[in-house]
Amino acid sequence: MQSGLYIVGTPIGNLSDLSPRAVEVLKNVDIIAAEDTRVFGKIASHFDIKTRRVSCHEHNEREVIGDLIERIVGGASVAVVSDAGMPGISDPGFRIVRAARDANLPVFVVPGPTAVISALVLSGFPTDRFTFCGFFDDKKLRDDNRIRHTIVYYESPNRVKTTIAAIARVMPERKIAIVREITKIHEETIIGYPADLLNIDPPRGEIVLVVAPAPEHKMSDAEISEIVNDVAMNSTKGAAADLAARTGISKKEAYKRLLARDGEK
Repeated sequence: MQSGLYIVGTPIGNLSDLSPRAVEVLKNVDIIAAEDTRVFGKIASHFDIKTRRVSCHEHNEREVIGDLIERIVGGASVAVVSDAGMPGISDPGFRIVRAARDANLPVFVVPGPTAVISALVLSGFPTDRFTFCGFFDDKKLRDDNRIRHTIVYYESPNRVKTTIAAIARVMPERKIAIVREITKIHEETIIGYPADLLNIDPPRGEIVLVVAPAPEHKMSDAEISEIVNDVAMNSTKGAAADLAARTGISKKEAYKRLLARDGEK
């Protein structure tokens, strides 16, 4: 192997997604710096990779990087892998790449699956412009709503319903895609307005949330009235949530419009 740093993408669920080139690199480098050597051990065992492994994770990254860079300067080849997907994408990796660049050392990439891109494509939302915001942060949601194109978040399954409720409050008019267990047996994509997804069974497994772009124009009163008639078959409370989600008006305003419609009968 040529001396240098190799950034290697690993599967996000299905081991068959590890490329032949990735296997070759991982077998032939001098050292593999793994986010969790036990997690990578499953891949190593499956593909008979016997290369020496060292731990390089969020808590020891700064200490380990210096030694790895010294080894590359001395002629070694080092591969970096995260627990799943591409290193550096909400995982350790970018600091060692930066250190290698600062030292004018060769850096190579061996592409692999990423949950961000996979979920984005599965959503069916526009992909020409998108922003990845990492793990969802409720405190930043109103600022995120200023991003008018597609947004992608990571989220844990135990928080996803709370997150959907937050999006329903701040971005009611924007559809969301809940993409879970990408490449695994139970892969699933659930799409709808956030108000429509509040009562779904809590999704399990690895979750990616994709938020559709904001509507290009504000609905006219005539357009809203058409939707009022469409949703009014439900209970007033349920219809108000549906109307708010589909038009972008507040639930309070939606409730008033429904009551006004009932009063006209």
